[in-house]
Amino acid sequence: MTMKHYAPKRLTAVALMSMALAAGLSFTPRFTPTAIAQEITMRTLMVTGQGEESVPTTKTQVDLGVDVQGTDAAAVQREVAQRTAAVVELLRSRQVEKLETTGIQLSPRYNYENGRSEVIGYSGSNTVQFRMPTERVGTLLDDAVNAGANQIRGISFVADDAALEAARQAALRNAVDDAQAQANTVLNSLNLRPEEVVSIQINGAASPPPVPMPRVAEYSRAQADVATPVVGGEQTVQAQVTLQIRY
Repeated sequence: MTMKHYAPKRLTAVALMSMALAAGLSFTPRFTPTAIAQEITMRTLMVTGQGEESVPTTKTQVDLGVDVQGTDAAAVQREVAQRTAAVVELLRSRQVEKLETTGIQLSPRYNYENGRSEVIGYSGSNTVQFRMPTERVGTLLDDAVNAGANQIRGISFVADDAALEAARQAALRNAVDDAQAQANTVLNSLNLRPEEVVSIQINGAASPPPVPMPRVAEYSRAQADVATPVVGGEQTVQAQVTLQIRY
């Protein structure tokens, strides 16, 4: 009779399996982290919530300009500088915020006739930007016109930085509540229950741009006899949050 020879390691494995079967033990498969992650992904719901919060504007941002035309470039630039300096001195005396120069320009003016161009003069301008409480802007604009400004290139309304940050936080909370409400509606209709939030994504909750005034005014000195009314509005902060919820 032929004898079969088993290696010691193989005999050990066979013996261990026989002992386990004899003792009534069973072997169960071991789930890897990848398999667990795939199972979680298959049992998740992704929802995006929207939130917004409005805050009243309390400050006005103004772009104020000085425009001058003349036949001599040096004279035009000199008058622009003198009038702008007077306007800036006024603004500083009123303690405006974020005062800065946003544009300086000097360029020739041409007359085009019979295919030829001829310099007939020069245009110069200077623009400054600033912010201040809205209730004080109307009177300041009138005084700035008297000081030498003749252009209001833009007016927009902004909320205080602290108020905008508080509105941003509120908008995020509203977006989270909206996302959870959507998830609960869907899962309840399917007789399912939410277990836990497995991921959170903030898609955006940036501060909104300043609210522009519908019409930009062009001023002359004669218009400064009546105080200019300036009324602000509201800024709305919007937020978006995406939740992935396991069920």
